[in-house]
Amino acid sequence: MTGPAAELMNDLLAAGFLRLGGFHPAGDYPLPPLSGGRPAKSLLLIGSTGPALWPVFEKSPEHTDGMPDPLDRYTKRVLSECAARHGFEALFPFEGPPYHPFQQWALKCGGFSPSPLGVLAHGTFGLWAGFRAAFLSAAKLPDALAVAEDGPCPACTEKPCLSTCPANAISLENGYDVPVCRDYLAANPAGDCWSGCLARRACPFGAPHRQSAGTAGFHMRSFAG
Repeated sequence: MTGPAAELMNDLLAAGFLRLGGFHPAGDYPLPPLSGGRPAKSLLLIGSTGPALWPVFEKSPEHTDGMPDPLDRYTKRVLSECAARHGFEALFPFEGPPYHPFQQWALKCGGFSPSPLGVLAHGTFGLWAGFRAAFLSAAKLPDALAVAEDGPCPACTEKPCLSTCPANAISLENGYDVPVCRDYLAANPAGDCWSGCLARRACPFGAPHRQSAGTAGFHMRSFAG
C-alpha cells in the first residue's frame, strides 16, 4: 500500500485506530450527504481492535481530565482531525439521534457476520472490532471496495460463546439479554466478568486482537454504569 491510502493508514495507526473496510454506495442504498449536499461516493469504516488503542488513549488529555465520555471525546477529536487532513468528512456512532447504521455499514463492507452477542464478528478480528467512525468521501476511492467474504459465525459449530457466560445471558433463541448481564455484574462485584466479557473472550476467532485488561475493564465499567 502506497500513496494517500498508506498515509491515512499510518495516521490512523499512530492514534490507535485502523481501517476495517469500505464500500461504494449503490443507488438503492445512499449514504448521508456531505456538507453542501454533495453525495458521498465512498465510505471507509474506521475502528479499533485489541490492545492498540488503549496505550495511546491513556496519554491523551481526555483520559485524565475527569470529564464524561473520555474515549468518545478522544475519538471525535483525533478522527475529526485525521479526516480533515485526508479530505474526508467523519461521522461517529455515538452522535445522535438520529444514529447512523454502523452495523449495516460494516455488513456492506463484508467480512462481518452477526453474532449471538449482538455485536458483529470478523474473520480476522473476531468480536474485537470496535466501530469508531465512518469517513465519507466525494470521490469513488479504489481502496473502498467491499470484500465478498462472510463473517465467521455461520461456520462456527462449537459456539463457545453460548456456554461460557456465567449469567446465562446469551442464547441463539433470544440473543444477548442485557438486563440479566447487568444484574449478574451488580451481584458479583469481584467476578471475572469485570475484566472483560467471558463469552467474548471464548470466541475462537481474533484471539490476537483481544482487548487489554485496561481496555476491557474500562468498557465493562462504562457498560455497567
